[in-house]
Amino acid sequence: MGDGRRHIGTGERRARLALRQRLAGAARAGSPEEVAGSLVALHGTDPATVYLAVGARLADAARTVGETERALYEDRTLVRMHGMRHTVFVFPTELTAVVHASTGLVVAARERAALLKHMAAAGAPDAAWLKEVEESTLAALTRRGQATAAELARDEPRLKLQFVYAAGKSYEGSHTVSTRLLRVLGVEGKVVRGRPLGSWTSSRFRWAPAPEHRELDPAGAQAELLRRWLAACGPATEADLKWWTGWPVTQVRRALAAIGAQEVSVEEGTGYVVAGDAGPVAEPAEPWAAMLPGLDPTAMSRQHRDWYLAPELRPALFDGSGNIGPTVWWNGRVIGGWAQRADGEIVWRVLDGEGVGREAEAAIAAEAERLASWVGTARVTPRFRTPLERELSA
Repeated sequence: MGDGRRHIGTGERRARLALRQRLAGAARAGSPEEVAGSLVALHGTDPATVYLAVGARLADAARTVGETERALYEDRTLVRMHGMRHTVFVFPTELTAVVHASTGLVVAARERAALLKHMAAAGAPDAAWLKEVEESTLAALTRRGQATAAELARDEPRLKLQFVYAAGKSYEGSHTVSTRLLRVLGVEGKVVRGRPLGSWTSSRFRWAPAPEHRELDPAGAQAELLRRWLAACGPATEADLKWWTGWPVTQVRRALAAIGAQEVSVEEGTGYVVAGDAGPVAEPAEPWAAMLPGLDPTAMSRQHRDWYLAPELRPALFDGSGNIGPTVWWNGRVIGGWAQRADGEIVWRVLDGEGVGREAEAAIAAEAERLASWVGTARVTPRFRTPLERELSA
């Protein structure tokens, strides 16, 4: 480049993705903790996504369910909590304080203010009353270790109080204090999701006390989160970083400056990597295929995606709200999608056959078999369904 910035082209970006996102065969991880550490965050809105994202990246996929449950519910080395964009993710527990300070504090203040406003409008008790209920609820949760909202309401009956939300409006509804309060406590970093009531695909979770963490300076926490993410996912544009974090652009720029991020050139314009990471990265030694779940962190990691996902594939692979469904990858680009049928069969379809031959088809078939072998008798239906997934699963 004439301005002295190194250009990182599509081929090298795909190589970085393959190696740092643990997708190439030789780069696969030995544990869920390694996977989460490499990706920074596993999208947790759909519980099955966490397991499917881990399984796609483990060297020994047969250990996916047992090892992920161990990390989440026994060793607590991974934690499910609210994070960027007010979305639930699974993070390494060591990042709890960083995520809370960098993204949770502002959302938490907004959520608590909204709850108090809605309760006041409905004639429900005031903030002092809510504080009493909160303290009693947290004490009950500490005694139990993990509990459902219904179990906590037996210990603290005031959680059962109902109030009308948005009375007289088209979206009027009735809420219980337990539903809203536990959500607020979640974004405040006081409680987290615990073990589900059902299998690993279940969306019904118990609550658990959040891991203890020290309070960090928000600006310092933002710098640390951005540094980790760029190390795993860079290069990225300013727009990518704003989209992933959910922060205002002024905060993104402040964090970039704080870590001394290095400018590079990418197809979309100016990109950023962590200092010293602009050098060449070789492609994986062997071609690779992957079957990633809906909302997988690699597919959902940025705003600009054309370098790994052709725009013409989006109508089939995304739902109406911009959530990506299950995808088939070949050497760093999305070429199709997959689904599981009612009988458990994993089926897939290539939508972009450019340069895809017998080697790719054999590798994808092997990944489908690998996926089916550890999913076993479980049936996985994505929470956000897409046109191709619906068609394939029918």
